Amino acid sequence: MDPPTPGDVDIEARIVVIGAGQAGLSTAYHLSRLGLRTDRDVMILDRGPGTGGAWQHRWESLRLGTAHRVHDLPGMAALGLSFDTADRGAPAREVVADYYRRYENAYDLRVRRPVAVTAVRSEGTDLVVESSAGRFRAAAVVNATGTWGAPYVPFYPGAPEFPGTQAHTADYVSASAYAGKRVLVVGGGSSAIGFLLELEGVAARTLWSTRRPVSFSEQTDLDLESAVRAVAQQDAAARAGKVLPSIVSGTGIPKTRRVRDAIDRGLLESRGRIARFEGNSVVWASGGVGGGDTDEIDAILWATGFRPEVRHLAALGLRESTGGISVVDGVAERDPRVFFAGYGPQASTIGANRAGRLLARRVHALVGSPPTPNGG
Repeated sequence: MDPPTPGDVDIEARIVVIGAGQAGLSTAYHLSRLGLRTDRDVMILDRGPGTGGAWQHRWESLRLGTAHRVHDLPGMAALGLSFDTADRGAPAREVVADYYRRYENAYDLRVRRPVAVTAVRSEGTDLVVESSAGRFRAAAVVNATGTWGAPYVPFYPGAPEFPGTQAHTADYVSASAYAGKRVLVVGGGSSAIGFLLELEGVAARTLWSTRRPVSFSEQTDLDLESAVRAVAQQDAAARAGKVLPSIVSGTGIPKTRRVRDAIDRGLLESRGRIARFEGNSVVWASGGVGGGDTDEIDAILWATGFRPEVRHLAALGLRESTGGISVVDGVAERDPRVFFAGYGPQASTIGANRAGRLLARRVHALVGSPPTPNGG
């Protein structure tokens, strides 16, 4: 008989955590504080080749000082590390990857990578996680996959036939790739604004499309009221099993000095909605600033956001008719063995951080404590 392949062998665990970004590491840290051992009781699987979660894939020019704030992981202060005092001159992806590497090593989290999870299935009382590293059998699964692996690009007539280049935020490398080109940036969030600022003086021309007028906040940083409103919107959608709204819809774009200056010089003026594409031209919808005009372009940058990466959970039948997954306090309504970290109201780095402790306690309550070495 042939020896079993890795895919034929079940690797036993009590809990499988899928994803080692902010949410996954936070949850794993608190599970370890509850006496559950990583790579024995808790298996942490991550698709990325290195540490840093989604940050390792972000573009080289992105710096911590210009990105959304990255909050410290629980227990990071004890290591003498803080993103508040991190190097603002180095690429954010390098700083985050370095800090996460040191964190994983210090707390012996033993993340298995790169491991691609292809499906999670129910087999009796267990959940079976199918992956490139084999089958993991567990009593509970914590899904902490975030959104980076599920980029969203809306459909517009003529877009598939556009002869120029098209890229999503997830594909963006640097402004130099667009030197001398006429670039259309689509999207109303912070990534779109960051691209417009970076392309200024590099691209021959930039055009900006948003579906609705951009909401700029007079605050230079995210204020508490806006943050609370955004979290409430995410929580309501998650509980109802609806498609999650964008964070920006609840917070607006803070008017930093750089953003305010760009508004004053006319860089951040949206042309409105897109009607369609014709050849190498974009046709603007009536009613907006573009008002039926046509502009020739060479490239499209889709800064149109992401969706939760949950395709591997399809076999569990968690999705509601309203389009999303109903998640209440981090627990899937349709299967209480499935937990979500960094989903909905936990999507921000501080949300994922705070939710890690509560989620770990809920998971621990379900699976119980591991047996003592002597079996008692």
